[in-house]
Amino acid sequence: MEERQPHIGTLNEKPLHAALKRWAAEEGDRFEVPVGRFVADIVRGEQIIEIQTSPTSALRHKMEMLLAHHPVRLLLPVTIRKTITTVDENLDPIRSRRSPRTGSLFDAFDQLIGLRTVLGDPNLTIEVVRIEAEEVRRPRTRPRRRRRKDWEVHERRLVTVIDCVGLHHTADYLAFVPPTLEEPFTTADLACAIERPRWMARKVAYVLREMGVLFAVGKAGNAILYRRCIAPASESAD
Repeated sequence: MEERQPHIGTLNEKPLHAALKRWAAEEGDRFEVPVGRFVADIVRGEQIIEIQTSPTSALRHKMEMLLAHHPVRLLLPVTIRKTITTVDENLDPIRSRRSPRTGSLFDAFDQLIGLRTVLGDPNLTIEVVRIEAEEVRRPRTRPRRRRRKDWEVHERRLVTVIDCVGLHHTADYLAFVPPTLEEPFTTADLACAIERPRWMARKVAYVLREMGVLFAVGKAGNAILYRRCIAPASESAD
């Protein structure tokens, strides 16, 4: 691997990405290191640490290449609490308020869908970083399309890291399906069990099915019936 001069952050790096890089960094780390045709955020010995604050759809090929040769730790931030700051055209603050929406670990599945082909790779550890963030909104700078809002997100800033949840083994992903949920089950049953909307339960089931953690066993009407590929912890301990 060719090494660049160690530094944290680049001119084009967004504030949230740069802040999480500083949070994850340790003494002796190397930053922005070319690895093949890609650039790794952090290199620590043989381990590569990536921070992904944008959609993961474009990350798959990079991850496949990195995982073939290195252990990779991928940090995915999930906003649990958010403050919304509105600014004017000159980026001067106008007002600030706390968003009523509360995030959860299940929001990580928005990102995990794009990584479904590499989840479960023994070289991959996903770390879902639960954060409190500030979202800065400014007046829209491009022509507004029909039904579009008058504002756009200018940037996101890290307020604090709440905690971090690691996903490495199959059992870590199976933990998103409550052990009390009886089999077979539909995504409607899963939605009730996790107390989340059905569209979110569909994402969970889709990712876990692609990983081989769940498998389809039939249908109940138009709804797919699922079973776990391994027993939940409450049963395997008996």
